[in-house]
Amino acid sequence: MTSRRTFIQQSTAAASALAFPLVGGAQPAPVKIGVLHPVTGALAFSGGQCRVGAQMAIDDINKTGIRSMGGAKIEPLLGDAQSSPQVGSAEIEKMNEAGCSAVVGAYASAICLATTQAAAKYNLPHVVDVGVADQIMERGLKNTFRFGPGYKTCARIAVNNLGVLNTVAGKPAKTVMIVHEESLFGTGTANLLAQELPVFGFEIKEIVKHANPTRDFNNIVLRMKAVNPDIVIPANYYNEYVLLVRTMQQQKFSPKAIYSVLGGAASSYKFVKEFPEAANGIIDCNHWFNPKDRRAAELRRRVEAKGLFFTYEIFNTYTAVRFLADALERARSADRAAIVDALASSTWSDNFMPYGPTKIVNGQNTGAQPLMTQVIKGDIRVIIPREYREMDPVFPLHA
Repeated sequence: MTSRRTFIQQSTAAASALAFPLVGGAQPAPVKIGVLHPVTGALAFSGGQCRVGAQMAIDDINKTGIRSMGGAKIEPLLGDAQSSPQVGSAEIEKMNEAGCSAVVGAYASAICLATTQAAAKYNLPHVVDVGVADQIMERGLKNTFRFGPGYKTCARIAVNNLGVLNTVAGKPAKTVMIVHEESLFGTGTANLLAQELPVFGFEIKEIVKHANPTRDFNNIVLRMKAVNPDIVIPANYYNEYVLLVRTMQQQKFSPKAIYSVLGGAASSYKFVKEFPEAANGIIDCNHWFNPKDRRAAELRRRVEAKGLFFTYEIFNTYTAVRFLADALERARSADRAAIVDALASSTWSDNFMPYGPTKIVNGQNTGAQPLMTQVIKGDIRVIIPREYREMDPVFPLHA
Protein backbone atom coordinates (compact mmCIF):
# COMPACT_ATOMS: atom_id res chain seq x y z
CA MET A 1 0.00 0.00 0.00
CA THR A 2 1.32 3.41 -0.97
CA SER A 3 2.52 5.37 2.06
CA ARG A 4 0.69 8.52 3.05
CA ARG A 5 3.76 10.67 2.47
CA THR A 6 4.38 9.19 -1.00
CA PHE A 7 0.70 9.58 -1.91
CA ILE A 8 0.72 13.29 -1.00
CA GLN A 9 4.09 13.90 -2.66
CA GLN A 10 2.87 12.29 -5.90
CA SER A 11 -0.30 14.38 -5.85
CA THR A 12 1.69 17.58 -5.21
CA ALA A 13 4.17 16.77 -7.96
CA ALA A 14 1.37 16.09 -10.43
CA ALA A 15 -0.37 19.33 -9.52
CA SER A 16 2.90 21.25 -9.88
CA ALA A 17 3.52 19.76 -13.31
CA LEU A 18 0.08 20.83 -14.49
CA ALA A 19 0.50 24.32 -13.05
CA PHE A 20 3.28 25.48 -15.40
CA PRO A 21 2.20 28.39 -17.60
CA LEU A 22 1.12 27.49 -21.12
CA VAL A 23 1.21 29.61 -24.24
CA GLY A 24 -1.65 32.09 -23.97
CA GLY A 25 -1.95 31.95 -20.20
CA ALA A 26 -1.61 29.72 -17.18
CA GLN A 27 -3.56 26.50 -16.97
CA PRO A 28 -6.21 26.59 -14.22
CA ALA A 29 -5.48 24.38 -11.24
CA PRO A 30 -6.66 20.79 -11.73
CA VAL A 31 -9.54 19.39 -9.72
CA LYS A 32 -8.34 16.41 -7.71
CA ILE A 33 -10.81 13.53 -7.74
CA GLY A 34 -10.24 10.31 -5.82
CA VAL A 35 -10.88 7.15 -7.85
CA LEU A 36 -11.13 4.38 -5.27
CA HIS A 37 -11.72 0.71 -6.10
CA PRO A 38 -10.61 -2.79 -5.05
CA VAL A 39 -8.01 -3.38 -7.76
CA THR A 40 -6.28 -6.16 -5.80
CA GLY A 41 -7.74 -9.01 -3.76
CA ALA A 42 -10.87 -11.06 -4.35
CA LEU A 43 -12.70 -8.24 -6.18
CA ALA A 44 -9.78 -7.20 -8.38
CA PHE A 45 -11.47 -7.90 -11.74
CA SER A 46 -14.51 -5.78 -10.96
CA GLY A 47 -12.45 -3.07 -9.29
CA GLY A 48 -10.13 -2.91 -12.27
CA GLN A 49 -13.09 -2.58 -14.61
CA CYS A 50 -14.44 0.29 -12.51
CA ARG A 51 -11.10 2.06 -12.72
CA VAL A 52 -11.14 1.72 -16.52
CA GLY A 53 -14.60 3.29 -16.66
CA ALA A 54 -13.50 6.16 -14.45
CA GLN A 55 -10.37 6.85 -16.47
CA MET A 56 -12.28 6.80 -19.77
CA ALA A 57 -14.78 9.32 -18.40
CA ILE A 58 -11.99 11.56 -17.11
CA ASP A 59 -10.23 11.40 -20.48
CA ASP A 60 -13.46 12.44 -22.21
CA ILE A 61 -14.14 15.26 -19.76
CA ASN A 62 -10.58 16.56 -20.00
CA LYS A 63 -10.89 17.10 -23.75
CA THR A 64 -12.59 20.37 -22.83
CA GLY A 65 -12.07 20.45 -19.06
CA ILE A 66 -14.61 21.94 -16.66
CA ARG A 67 -15.72 24.94 -18.69
CA SER A 68 -17.15 26.94 -15.80
CA MET A 69 -13.72 26.69 -14.14
CA GLY A 70 -11.77 27.95 -17.13
CA GLY A 71 -11.24 24.49 -18.62
CA ALA A 72 -9.74 22.97 -15.46
CA LYS A 73 -8.77 19.34 -15.90
CA ILE A 74 -9.69 16.51 -13.58
CA GLU A 75 -6.66 14.97 -11.92
CA PRO A 76 -7.42 11.43 -10.73
CA LEU A 77 -5.85 10.23 -7.50
CA LEU A 78 -6.01 6.44 -7.73
CA GLY A 79 -6.65 4.39 -4.59
CA ASP A 80 -6.76 0.64 -4.03
CA ALA A 81 -9.19 -0.63 -1.39
CA GLN A 82 -7.60 -4.09 -1.67
CA SER A 83 -11.09 -5.67 -1.41
CA SER A 84 -11.25 -4.53 2.23
CA PRO A 85 -13.53 -1.94 3.89
CA GLN A 86 -10.78 -1.05 6.37
CA VAL A 87 -8.24 -0.38 3.63
CA GLY A 88 -10.86 1.62 1.72
CA SER A 89 -11.32 3.88 4.75
CA ALA A 90 -7.57 4.34 5.05
CA GLU A 91 -7.40 5.38 1.41
CA ILE A 92 -10.08 8.02 2.06
CA GLU A 93 -7.88 9.48 4.79
CA LYS A 94 -5.00 9.81 2.35
CA MET A 95 -7.20 11.33 -0.34
CA ASN A 96 -8.49 13.89 2.12
CA GLU A 97 -4.94 14.89 3.09
CA ALA A 98 -4.00 15.11 -0.59
CA GLY A 99 -6.71 17.73 -1.14
CA CYS A 100 -9.31 15.77 -3.09
CA SER A 101 -12.46 17.68 -3.94
CA ALA A 102 -14.55 14.51 -4.30
CA VAL A 103 -14.30 10.72 -4.51
CA VAL A 104 -15.90 8.21 -6.88
CA GLY A 105 -16.09 4.52 -5.88
CA ALA A 106 -15.81 2.03 -4.28
CA TYR A 107 -17.71 -0.78 -6.09
CA ALA A 108 -18.62 -3.26 -3.31
CA SER A 109 -21.40 -2.35 -0.89
CA ALA A 110 -19.39 -3.20 2.22
CA ILE A 111 -16.48 -1.04 1.04
CA CYS A 112 -18.80 1.82 0.07
CA LEU A 113 -20.43 1.69 3.50
CA ALA A 114 -17.01 2.27 5.07
CA THR A 115 -15.62 4.80 2.59
CA THR A 116 -18.70 7.04 2.58
CA GLN A 117 -18.63 7.13 6.39
CA ALA A 118 -14.92 8.01 6.38
CA ALA A 119 -15.48 10.74 3.79
CA ALA A 120 -18.37 12.21 5.76
CA LYS A 121 -15.96 13.33 8.51
CA TYR A 122 -14.51 15.85 6.07
CA ASN A 123 -17.67 16.68 4.09
CA LEU A 124 -15.83 15.06 1.17
CA PRO A 125 -18.37 14.44 -1.62
CA HIS A 126 -18.55 10.71 -2.34
CA VAL A 127 -20.31 9.45 -5.46
CA VAL A 128 -21.11 5.73 -5.17
CA ASP A 129 -20.68 4.07 -8.53
CA VAL A 130 -22.03 0.54 -7.98
CA GLY A 131 -22.61 -0.34 -4.29
CA VAL A 132 -26.30 -1.29 -4.15
CA ALA A 133 -26.91 -1.71 -0.42
CA ASP A 134 -29.49 0.85 0.63
CA GLN A 135 -27.86 1.15 4.06
CA ILE A 136 -25.23 3.25 2.29
CA MET A 137 -27.84 5.89 1.52
CA GLU A 138 -30.11 5.59 4.55
CA ARG A 139 -27.75 6.97 7.21
CA GLY A 140 -28.40 10.61 6.36
CA LEU A 141 -24.86 11.33 5.17
CA LYS A 142 -25.01 14.66 3.34
CA ASN A 143 -21.82 13.90 1.37
CA THR A 144 -23.03 10.64 -0.23
CA PHE A 145 -24.72 10.33 -3.63
CA ARG A 146 -25.70 7.39 -5.85
CA PHE A 147 -26.84 7.80 -9.45
CA GLY A 148 -27.77 4.13 -9.97
CA PRO A 149 -30.51 2.09 -8.25
CA GLY A 150 -30.20 0.35 -4.90
CA TYR A 151 -31.05 -3.27 -4.24
CA LYS A 152 -34.53 -2.56 -2.84
CA THR A 153 -35.53 -1.12 -6.18
CA CYS A 154 -33.83 -3.94 -8.07
CA ALA A 155 -35.35 -6.70 -5.93
CA ARG A 156 -38.85 -5.24 -6.19
CA ILE A 157 -38.66 -4.91 -9.98
CA ALA A 158 -37.10 -8.36 -10.38
CA VAL A 159 -39.74 -10.16 -8.30
CA ASN A 160 -42.61 -8.26 -9.93
CA ASN A 161 -41.34 -9.26 -13.36
CA LEU A 162 -40.77 -12.86 -12.28
CA GLY A 163 -44.38 -12.99 -11.12
CA VAL A 164 -45.57 -11.68 -14.49
CA LEU A 165 -43.38 -14.07 -16.50
CA ASN A 166 -44.52 -17.04 -14.43
CA THR A 167 -48.20 -16.08 -14.71
CA VAL A 168 -48.02 -15.63 -18.49
CA ALA A 169 -46.32 -19.03 -18.80
CA GLY A 170 -49.08 -20.73 -16.79
CA LYS A 171 -47.26 -20.71 -13.42
CA PRO A 172 -44.83 -23.57 -14.08
CA ALA A 173 -42.47 -22.38 -11.31
CA LYS A 174 -43.49 -22.70 -7.69
CA THR A 175 -40.31 -23.15 -5.65
CA VAL A 176 -37.12 -21.09 -5.30
CA MET A 177 -33.65 -21.59 -3.84
CA ILE A 178 -31.44 -18.55 -3.13
CA VAL A 179 -27.65 -18.87 -3.05
CA HIS A 180 -25.84 -15.76 -1.84
CA GLU A 181 -22.43 -14.52 -0.75
CA GLU A 182 -22.07 -13.55 2.90
CA SER A 183 -21.30 -9.82 2.73
CA LEU A 184 -23.65 -6.85 2.83
CA PHE A 185 -24.59 -7.13 -0.86
CA GLY A 186 -25.50 -10.83 -0.95
CA THR A 187 -27.11 -11.02 2.48
CA GLY A 188 -29.15 -7.86 1.95
CA THR A 189 -30.36 -9.01 -1.46
CA ALA A 190 -31.33 -12.44 -0.12
CA ASN A 191 -33.27 -10.88 2.77
CA LEU A 192 -35.21 -8.65 0.40
CA LEU A 193 -36.04 -11.57 -1.88
CA ALA A 194 -37.20 -13.63 1.09
CA GLN A 195 -39.71 -10.89 1.86
CA GLU A 196 -40.90 -10.31 -1.71
CA LEU A 197 -41.12 -13.79 -3.29
CA PRO A 198 -43.91 -15.24 -1.09
CA VAL A 199 -46.12 -12.29 -2.00
CA PHE A 200 -46.17 -13.65 -5.54
CA GLY A 201 -46.87 -17.21 -4.49
CA PHE A 202 -43.33 -18.61 -4.57
CA GLU A 203 -42.19 -21.00 -1.87
CA ILE A 204 -38.59 -20.46 -0.78
CA LYS A 205 -37.23 -23.95 -0.26
CA GLU A 206 -33.86 -22.89 1.06
CA ILE A 207 -31.47 -19.93 1.42
CA VAL A 208 -27.80 -20.89 1.29
CA LYS A 209 -25.01 -18.52 2.31
CA HIS A 210 -21.42 -18.99 1.19
CA ALA A 211 -18.09 -17.34 1.99
CA ASN A 212 -16.52 -14.82 -0.34
CA PRO A 213 -14.30 -16.05 -1.89
CA THR A 214 -15.51 -19.64 -2.36
CA ARG A 215 -13.68 -21.99 -4.69
CA ASP A 216 -15.82 -25.15 -4.49
CA PHE A 217 -19.59 -25.25 -4.95
CA ASN A 218 -19.97 -29.02 -5.27
CA ASN A 219 -21.65 -29.47 -1.89
CA ILE A 220 -24.00 -26.55 -2.47
CA VAL A 221 -25.06 -27.93 -5.85
CA LEU A 222 -25.54 -31.40 -4.37
CA ARG A 223 -27.87 -29.78 -1.86
CA MET A 224 -29.56 -27.95 -4.71
CA LYS A 225 -30.23 -31.22 -6.49
CA ALA A 226 -31.74 -32.66 -3.31
CA VAL A 227 -34.01 -29.65 -2.82
CA ASN A 228 -34.80 -29.53 -6.57
CA PRO A 229 -36.14 -25.94 -6.80
CA ASP A 230 -37.88 -24.73 -9.94
CA ILE A 231 -35.84 -21.51 -9.89
CA VAL A 232 -32.34 -20.81 -8.61
CA ILE A 233 -31.52 -17.21 -7.69
CA PRO A 234 -27.79 -16.51 -7.21
CA ALA A 235 -26.65 -13.28 -5.53
CA ASN A 236 -22.85 -13.20 -5.59
CA TYR A 237 -19.84 -11.53 -7.16
CA TYR A 238 -18.34 -12.47 -10.50
CA ASN A 239 -15.96 -15.32 -9.62
CA GLU A 240 -18.40 -17.13 -7.35
CA TYR A 241 -21.31 -16.64 -9.74
CA VAL A 242 -19.40 -18.21 -12.62
CA LEU A 243 -18.19 -21.12 -10.52
CA LEU A 244 -21.65 -21.81 -9.10
CA VAL A 245 -23.33 -21.93 -12.50
CA ARG A 246 -20.53 -23.99 -14.03
CA THR A 247 -20.80 -26.48 -11.17
CA MET A 248 -24.55 -26.73 -11.81
CA GLN A 249 -23.77 -27.48 -15.44
CA GLN A 250 -21.14 -30.09 -14.55
CA GLN A 251 -23.51 -31.82 -12.13
CA LYS A 252 -26.25 -31.67 -14.79
CA PHE A 253 -28.72 -29.74 -12.67
CA SER A 254 -31.03 -27.66 -14.88
CA PRO A 255 -33.79 -25.78 -13.06
CA LYS A 256 -36.63 -24.24 -14.99
CA ALA A 257 -34.79 -20.93 -14.75
CA ILE A 258 -31.69 -19.29 -13.33
CA TYR A 259 -33.07 -15.91 -12.41
CA SER A 260 -30.58 -13.41 -11.03
CA VAL A 261 -30.99 -10.21 -9.11
CA LEU A 262 -27.84 -8.15 -9.50
CA GLY A 263 -26.02 -11.29 -10.59
CA GLY A 264 -22.27 -10.77 -10.53
CA ALA A 265 -21.76 -12.46 -13.90
CA ALA A 266 -25.24 -12.95 -15.35
CA SER A 267 -25.12 -9.82 -17.51
CA SER A 268 -21.41 -10.06 -18.30
CA TYR A 269 -20.06 -10.36 -21.83
CA LYS A 270 -16.97 -11.97 -20.30
CA PHE A 271 -19.04 -14.80 -18.82
CA VAL A 272 -21.05 -15.23 -22.00
CA LYS A 273 -17.96 -15.45 -24.19
CA GLU A 274 -15.94 -17.76 -21.94
CA PHE A 275 -18.76 -20.08 -20.82
CA PRO A 276 -21.60 -19.74 -23.38
CA GLU A 277 -23.36 -23.00 -22.49
CA ALA A 278 -23.39 -22.29 -18.75
CA ALA A 279 -24.62 -18.74 -19.39
CA ASN A 280 -27.33 -19.60 -21.90
CA GLY A 281 -30.84 -18.62 -20.89
CA ILE A 282 -29.94 -16.83 -17.64
CA ILE A 283 -32.25 -13.92 -16.83
CA ASP A 284 -30.88 -11.03 -14.80
CA CYS A 285 -32.22 -7.83 -13.25
CA ASN A 286 -29.21 -5.58 -13.15
CA HIS A 287 -27.51 -2.33 -14.05
CA TRP A 288 -27.72 -1.97 -17.82
CA PHE A 289 -27.42 0.72 -20.45
CA ASN A 290 -30.05 1.92 -22.90
CA PRO A 291 -29.44 -0.44 -25.85
CA LYS A 292 -30.97 2.10 -28.23
CA ASP A 293 -28.56 4.93 -27.33
CA ARG A 294 -25.69 5.22 -29.81
CA ARG A 295 -23.42 6.68 -27.10
CA ALA A 296 -23.53 3.38 -25.21
CA ALA A 297 -22.66 1.52 -28.40
CA GLU A 298 -19.75 3.89 -29.05
CA LEU A 299 -18.36 3.46 -25.52
CA ARG A 300 -18.68 -0.31 -25.88
CA ARG A 301 -16.71 -0.15 -29.13
CA ARG A 302 -13.94 1.85 -27.43
CA VAL A 303 -13.79 -0.54 -24.48
CA GLU A 304 -13.60 -3.59 -26.71
CA ALA A 305 -10.90 -1.91 -28.80
CA LYS A 306 -8.81 -2.02 -25.61
CA GLY A 307 -9.31 -5.78 -25.46
CA LEU A 308 -11.69 -5.46 -22.50
CA PHE A 309 -15.27 -6.51 -21.82
CA PHE A 310 -18.02 -3.89 -21.61
CA THR A 311 -19.29 -4.77 -18.14
CA TYR A 312 -21.62 -2.92 -15.80
CA GLU A 313 -18.64 -1.88 -13.68
CA ILE A 314 -17.27 0.11 -16.61
CA PHE A 315 -20.42 1.91 -17.68
CA ASN A 316 -21.68 2.49 -14.14
CA THR A 317 -18.44 4.13 -13.05
CA TYR A 318 -18.15 6.03 -16.33
CA THR A 319 -21.62 7.45 -15.69
CA ALA A 320 -20.86 8.21 -12.03
CA VAL A 321 -17.84 10.31 -13.02
CA ARG A 322 -19.88 12.19 -15.63
CA PHE A 323 -22.55 12.81 -12.99
CA LEU A 324 -19.88 14.34 -10.76
CA ALA A 325 -18.43 16.40 -13.63
CA ASP A 326 -21.85 17.93 -14.28
CA ALA A 327 -21.98 18.95 -10.62
CA LEU A 328 -18.52 20.51 -10.92
CA GLU A 329 -19.72 22.55 -13.88
CA ARG A 330 -22.65 23.90 -11.88
CA ALA A 331 -20.66 24.38 -8.69
CA ARG A 332 -18.11 26.44 -10.65
CA SER A 333 -15.69 25.53 -7.90
CA ALA A 334 -13.59 22.74 -6.39
CA ASP A 335 -15.04 23.63 -2.98
CA ARG A 336 -16.50 20.55 -1.31
CA ALA A 337 -19.60 22.24 0.09
CA ALA A 338 -20.42 23.75 -3.31
CA ILE A 339 -20.04 20.33 -4.97
CA VAL A 340 -22.29 18.70 -2.37
CA ASP A 341 -24.96 21.33 -3.05
CA ALA A 342 -24.63 20.85 -6.81
CA LEU A 343 -24.96 17.07 -6.54
CA ALA A 344 -28.00 17.38 -4.26
CA SER A 345 -29.79 19.61 -6.78
CA SER A 346 -28.77 17.61 -9.87
CA THR A 347 -31.14 17.10 -12.78
CA TRP A 348 -28.41 15.69 -15.06
CA SER A 349 -29.91 13.85 -18.02
CA ASP A 350 -27.08 13.79 -20.57
CA ASN A 351 -26.37 10.06 -20.22
CA PHE A 352 -27.08 6.71 -21.87
CA MET A 353 -28.65 4.98 -18.87
CA PRO A 354 -32.35 3.95 -19.14
CA TYR A 355 -33.42 6.19 -16.28
CA GLY A 356 -36.28 8.57 -15.82
CA PRO A 357 -35.71 12.21 -14.84
CA THR A 358 -32.91 12.65 -12.32
CA LYS A 359 -34.20 13.67 -8.91
CA ILE A 360 -31.93 13.37 -5.89
CA VAL A 361 -33.67 12.56 -2.59
CA ASN A 362 -31.40 11.95 0.40
CA GLY A 363 -28.53 11.40 -2.00
CA GLN A 364 -30.32 8.78 -4.11
CA ASN A 365 -31.35 9.28 -7.73
CA THR A 366 -35.02 8.27 -7.56
CA GLY A 367 -35.18 8.06 -11.36
CA ALA A 368 -32.75 5.13 -11.53
CA GLN A 369 -33.92 1.68 -12.57
CA PRO A 370 -32.38 -1.64 -13.62
CA LEU A 371 -33.24 -3.51 -16.81
CA MET A 372 -34.05 -7.19 -17.28
CA THR A 373 -31.72 -9.05 -19.64
CA GLN A 374 -31.44 -12.63 -20.92
CA VAL A 375 -28.54 -14.54 -22.44
CA ILE A 376 -29.59 -16.09 -25.73
CA LYS A 377 -27.35 -17.52 -28.47
CA GLY A 378 -24.17 -16.03 -27.07
CA ASP A 379 -25.50 -12.50 -26.61
CA ILE A 380 -27.18 -10.44 -23.91
CA ARG A 381 -30.52 -8.88 -24.82
CA VAL A 382 -32.94 -6.65 -22.94
CA ILE A 383 -36.30 -8.32 -22.37
CA ILE A 384 -38.05 -5.92 -19.93
CA PRO A 385 -39.35 -3.19 -19.93
CA ARG A 386 -40.98 -3.01 -23.31
CA GLU A 387 -39.58 0.40 -24.30
CA TYR A 388 -36.04 -1.03 -24.22
CA ARG A 389 -36.89 -4.60 -25.32
CA GLU A 390 -34.63 -6.28 -27.86
CA MET A 391 -36.26 -9.73 -27.75
CA ASP A 392 -39.12 -11.56 -26.03
CA PRO A 393 -38.21 -13.45 -22.86
CA VAL A 394 -37.83 -17.23 -22.90
CA PHE A 395 -39.41 -18.54 -19.68
CA PRO A 396 -39.22 -21.21 -18.47
CA LEU A 397 -35.98 -22.21 -20.15
CA HIS A 398 -36.45 -25.88 -19.23
CA ALA A 399 -39.85 -27.52 -19.06
